[in-house]
Amino acid sequence: MHDTATDIRHVALNLLARREHGTAELSRKLIARGCDEAAVHEVVVKLSGEGLLSDRRFAEQFTASKATRGKGPLRIRLELSARGVGESTIDDALAVCETDWNGLAAQVREKRFGSIAPEEFPDKARQGRFLQQRGFTSEQIHFALEHSGDSR
Repeated sequence: MHDTATDIRHVALNLLARREHGTAELSRKLIARGCDEAAVHEVVVKLSGEGLLSDRRFAEQFTASKATRGKGPLRIRLELSARGVGESTIDDALAVCETDWNGLAAQVREKRFGSIAPEEFPDKARQGRFLQQRGFTSEQIHFALEHSGDSR
């Protein structure tokens, strides 16, 4: 379908114009569209060298976006890893993300369950499972369950 490096570059730039992509994610998308694997690798390397494609930039934007949507660091780490981003790049993206994870966990809990902290074990367990599914650590969940209403 897309045989030449110029064709592949054009498709890649169209994808990058919509949103940031990681190198592995962009490669998978191009190959899925019928592009030659060797040519895709060549184009991806060139785009990275030109600064048009960056795993670091993708990871930072992805992290900020997911945090804004109430996702915790464990969930973000898992999703970035599934998109082929390396562990050190993920660590760096989470480190530069200016998110108070404890405060975010408390806000997410409060938005879903209200401002009154749970007192009974079944309520704490249910709310804790909810926060765990959102990707918060046990420390962040504990903070959210104990500091409801006073995290801001």
